[in-house]
Amino acid sequence: MTLDQPQRGRLVGREHRFPVRVFFEDTDLSGVVYHANYLRYMERARSDMLSVAGIDQRAAFDAGEGYYVVADLSIRYRRPARLDDALVVVTTIKGFTAASATIHQRVMLDREVLTEAEVLAAFVAPVSGRPRRQPREWLAVFERLLEDE
Repeated sequence: MTLDQPQRGRLVGREHRFPVRVFFEDTDLSGVVYHANYLRYMERARSDMLSVAGIDQRAAFDAGEGYYVVADLSIRYRRPARLDDALVVVTTIKGFTAASATIHQRVMLDREVLTEAEVLAAFVAPVSGRPRRQPREWLAVFERLLEDE
């Protein structure tokens, strides 16, 4: 990574690993990460995973094909992260359909799971917001990420 490029994660087998440093603005009065910020970390990691895997969400949106929305989310907080912790968000595709992807995410401190979530991301049409088929090339990417087990 060069200084003029945004932070990126990387694919390791079927896992995407995205580094996150906890800054002061991420914490609450007690010095631990505010609960909603874990969702921000996970959103960044999901978006980066798709980009690193070859899925161009911006191009699909600009072409009027559609975009992802979080249709369902289940999250479990195990232990808090603290100021200056070096975290890694580990993201894997658990499954997919023609119009959605199920994504598992873990926020890790070293080898310890601090928070984990299961996210259902639905691909929807731009105007109606109704589910629609994902681009065929994207389904091939998901298939490849599942095969790397």
